[in-house]
Amino acid sequence: MKTVLINEPGSIEVVSRDNPAASAEEILIKLKYVGFCGSDLNTYLGKNPMVQYPRVPGHEISAEIVEKGSDVPAGFSPGELVTVVPYTNCGQCPSCRRGRAYACQFNQTLGVQCDGAMQEFLAVPWQKVLKAPELNELELAMVEPLTVGFHAIARGRVTDSDRVVILGCGMIGAGAIIRGVLRGATVIAVDIDDHKLELARQLGAHHMINSTSADLHEQLITITGGDGPDVLVEAAGNPDTYRAAIDEVAFTGRVVCIGYAGQEVSLATKLFVQKELDIMGSRNASAEDFRAVISYLAKGTFPMDQMISRKIRPDEAATAIKAWANDPGKVMKILLDFNV
Repeated sequence: MKTVLINEPGSIEVVSRDNPAASAEEILIKLKYVGFCGSDLNTYLGKNPMVQYPRVPGHEISAEIVEKGSDVPAGFSPGELVTVVPYTNCGQCPSCRRGRAYACQFNQTLGVQCDGAMQEFLAVPWQKVLKAPELNELELAMVEPLTVGFHAIARGRVTDSDRVVILGCGMIGAGAIIRGVLRGATVIAVDIDDHKLELARQLGAHHMINSTSADLHEQLITITGGDGPDVLVEAAGNPDTYRAAIDEVAFTGRVVCIGYAGQEVSLATKLFVQKELDIMGSRNASAEDFRAVISYLAKGTFPMDQMISRKIRPDEAATAIKAWANDPGKVMKILLDFNV
């Protein structure tokens, strides 16, 4: 089977591997589409500290069931379209004991700590397979990346009385925008790319700020009547946006951190205490987030054509990821198409 392999930083190729077989508690799936995530780009660039090489990337999955193991319960049939929860959980660590298995201390995400989905076939535990008959092949590939932003809004305890800033309007930020709008909040999208800000508008953001052409602080003070935003979601993974999050959030506000900055960030810790801030990380997504995204996508309002930057064949993976690395601001979602 065709398999995309990142051998080491800067080296990606398509290799041939034997088809996997499903164990007793696994389901064998045939991949339809697999999305390239920012973590895959960082693996290619050598900036993902959790990766060991060589690595098959990919955890944003649209697939079809091929066969199931002998111990898989009824309810899964060959030919059904599915997506996959790409995280593992040990069941014993503090996160798992607190009911937050998606943040398991020993999690291994497909395509990061273990080989992922950029291959024609994959065997996965049946417990991680999600059926969503209301979604098509393209929509299924969008489920996991949107859940991460949905989860950040849940972590921020966002309500309809909140003014929420999303710093970074890539795919993860898009999920946060959508969920914030669905919860009735006033959503303020911030990015350095006008195209992404236009997409944010289409997703329902109420205000758009290009932080390279407008003064972010002045804009936020004007929009919030001098208070600052109640919740600020950092979805860019940049030292500047981390500092802006602490500086701009209102007194007693909440800061939710999704992005990996890739380096140490110097912060004005005085504001942690002075503002009495709630500062929290947001990792992966819960089962509730997956259900919420599936329900949202089933409404058919997601601007799929605008959000997909490219569909590529497996043999185009190297060219596509190199182009993305050279101009990351123009990419929302690249889908690897195994239907061709």
